[in-house]
Amino acid sequence: MATVEAKLPPKIKISLREAAMVQPGFTGGHRLCRGCGAGVVARQATIAGKLGDRPVVVVNATGCLEVASTIYPYNAWTLPWLHNAFENAGATASGAEAAFRALQKKGLIDQVPDIIVFGGDGGTFDIGLQSLSGAIERGHDFLYICYNNGGYMNTGIQRSGGTPFAAATTTSPGGEVIPGKPQFEKDIIQIMWGHDIPVYTASPAWPKDLMTKVRQGLDFEGPAFMLVDAVCPRGWRTPDNSMIKLSKLAVQTCVFPLYQAYKDEWLLSQPSLAIAKNPSRKKPVEELLKAEGRFIHLFKPKYRKEVIEAYQRYVDEKWERLIARASNV
Repeated sequence: MATVEAKLPPKIKISLREAAMVQPGFTGGHRLCRGCGAGVVARQATIAGKLGDRPVVVVNATGCLEVASTIYPYNAWTLPWLHNAFENAGATASGAEAAFRALQKKGLIDQVPDIIVFGGDGGTFDIGLQSLSGAIERGHDFLYICYNNGGYMNTGIQRSGGTPFAAATTTSPGGEVIPGKPQFEKDIIQIMWGHDIPVYTASPAWPKDLMTKVRQGLDFEGPAFMLVDAVCPRGWRTPDNSMIKLSKLAVQTCVFPLYQAYKDEWLLSQPSLAIAKNPSRKKPVEELLKAEGRFIHLFKPKYRKEVIEAYQRYVDEKWERLIARASNV
């Protein structure tokens, strides 16, 4: 398990040419919706896992990624894969890691594998938070990747703790009286950072950055956490070919900045660093809201300027706090 002396491993350099030659641990033939960000995240993360020197196993909380990739009798995973309930991915990863260490101690295996845990925002921000927090507090060695698509998409597009402010879901419908979800999303990165572990944000639109962070999180001796922006065309009411465009726009508006943090070291990643150094590159939040159908009620039948301005103020305030913390700006 992790110790208080644990340090971040040196940042490795991921070669996209080398990564392109690796068979992903998540293959085609699954039943995720076209344009789903979760499948792209799984492919990029498992490629990064295979670029290490240890075997890789996957723990998968119930959700879109699990349901659509393992419809009996088919399976889209080429790695050892373990399904668990919505709420207990952290506990399952804890048990798996402890079992591998016991097998290694008995001489039955040579290495404890790298463990990647995948969970959506429902299974991470909300239902699985207690289990995840407990596993991290005990110091189990795994990388937890939350693909955040902003709702319980698998069960009918209900709002979650990861649903952004003003977004319309089936349980927070957007209208003239209530303009979508009235609360801002839970700051899961701050919660995880408070456990004194490495935390990362990543986007499938920047695969090299994502894979580098996955590799660094797996190489860390102890738990690490990654939050990835994962477009959901069905829940966001967007075209199925818009994933990369929307992923980039989320970063360019600073709604989803890219960075990493461990203890008191906060580092912005490209292109967020470029925006911090040249604020004119920062796009207004309204551009992102207009591109997603789940915010259409802010523009039709009437323009909800006050709601959009409230969202912009929230994003600006968080961005300024992040810049103030970052040591590489």
